[in-house]
Amino acid sequence: MDVKFCPLVSGSSGNSTYIGTKHTHILIDAGVSCKQIVEHLNELHVNPADLDAIFVTHEHIDHIKGVGVLSRKYDIPVYATPGTWEGIGSTVGEFSHKNMRYVYKDEQCVINDICVKPFEIPHDTIEPVAYSVFAEDKKMTVATDIGHITDTIKENVYESDVLLLEANHDIEMLKNGSYPWPLKKRILGDKGHLSNVAAGETLSELMSGKTKFAFLGHLSNENNEPHLAYETVEKILEKNGVKVGTYFKLDMAARYSNSLAVEL
Repeated sequence: MDVKFCPLVSGSSGNSTYIGTKHTHILIDAGVSCKQIVEHLNELHVNPADLDAIFVTHEHIDHIKGVGVLSRKYDIPVYATPGTWEGIGSTVGEFSHKNMRYVYKDEQCVINDICVKPFEIPHDTIEPVAYSVFAEDKKMTVATDIGHITDTIKENVYESDVLLLEANHDIEMLKNGSYPWPLKKRILGDKGHLSNVAAGETLSELMSGKTKFAFLGHLSNENNEPHLAYETVEKILEKNGVKVGTYFKLDMAARYSNSLAVEL
């Protein structure tokens, strides 16, 4: 059990996932304050000074809020696509030149004994990506902020040992909720967010014997409930012959606290 995967926070108010081995420690996004990230890492007995990299998916504040302070305080390199760096601008303060690193979709980036592969996702930002991370013989994927499922996403998510997949909203809750129509239209659009039903259908289609654990994450505060997301996805999985339980586990990525740490 040399590889650990743990969503630190996941939701419309902030997102960050820790992935680590004995030798390497990385974050995917840091969308809450530096103080909160440090507290979450401490719970895992990870020293933030030991972080080797932060990989950013896109420039929305719920994915970058703590990136600037973390990088400056602990001298951590930050990796993002050129378009995402353009979108970040000065939103979270200045970065030292040496800690501004670039990734390019479908090109692997090696950090010690971890290999990180960014892949394109449809979202309403400049150059968003999701990430598959390879360590030992394990594959872990973080895929949120997805307007719709593409062939590229399917190819990259398939055969992940652990997957964090977006289940942002219940469609009826969103349609009947308080959001103004333009925002509802954006969320439901091709570059918006993935619904509970779409998450269930995606998991059903891409389930392989290799996949042992899936987290549902990036839930909307107003247009979803953890139990509703879980029950919707579980029902779709079981309808398609995937039994949740002993061989495949499904869990919710918590909005404000560390989720279950999966050790591989």
